[in-house]
Amino acid sequence: MSAVIVLAAGALTVAFAMGAAALRARQLDRVAVVDVAWGTGFVLVALVAAGLGQALGEGTTWRRWLVVAMVAAWGLRLAWHIRRRAIGEHAGAEDPRYAAMLGGSLSEVGFGTVVRRVFLVQGVAQWFVAAPVMVGAVLTASWWPAVIAGGLVWTVGWLFEVVGDRQLAAYKAQPRERRPQVLDTGLWRYTRHPNYFGDAAVWWGIWLVAGLGSGWVAALATVACPAAMTVFLVQVTGARLLEQTMMERPGYPEYAARTSMFFPLPPKAAADA
Repeated sequence: MSAVIVLAAGALTVAFAMGAAALRARQLDRVAVVDVAWGTGFVLVALVAAGLGQALGEGTTWRRWLVVAMVAAWGLRLAWHIRRRAIGEHAGAEDPRYAAMLGGSLSEVGFGTVVRRVFLVQGVAQWFVAAPVMVGAVLTASWWPAVIAGGLVWTVGWLFEVVGDRQLAAYKAQPRERRPQVLDTGLWRYTRHPNYFGDAAVWWGIWLVAGLGSGWVAALATVACPAAMTVFLVQVTGARLLEQTMMERPGYPEYAARTSMFFPLPPKAAADA
């Protein structure tokens, strides 16, 4: 019963966060607002779930707040990074991923279309992916090795995001006429999307801590959640969609031929590219 309560509360939290973000997106005429709500929404869900778990007196207290810390460190960093890039004072035009997906800007396709095709879809995905966080808030931690492994996987993913974003920022800071056509050094030598890979690793780590760490039943019931996040990052609004525009840039097809799209791998030799 406690799991049902926390899942219902999580759904209401997601609805509030995405609804507020949709209104802000209409005000700014910028669909990319949803990416800010993506990170912050998970943090809100984690806090609500932890608060309910505490109030109900169920679950393992230290593990519950460990998961909150993991989600917050990931979500708040992502939200701040996205806000500066997508809707900050010096942001450019609409994110090309959403322009390609919708066939135009928010004002061109209509608010209702954007809500149905972006905010509703991402809201449902957010609630589903966050299920291990919500369920883990009211369950007892029963398998320590999974918690430790999850912490390690989460750390790898978070570092991929932080380091990858810093390397990209340093690349963009170089004068356009002097920098290489593509960034193919550092983490970008091994994966074309270290930030998306990092996202996936973070959520597999959270599942290990909150899902598998709660036992096999909870693990099996929630394993589809990080899997869905991975599919979302690769196929829906992540790497695959971004590739459609990146392939038009000089030097990118050659880079793509030798570099793994998602999972970090050694680059292919020139003869094999």
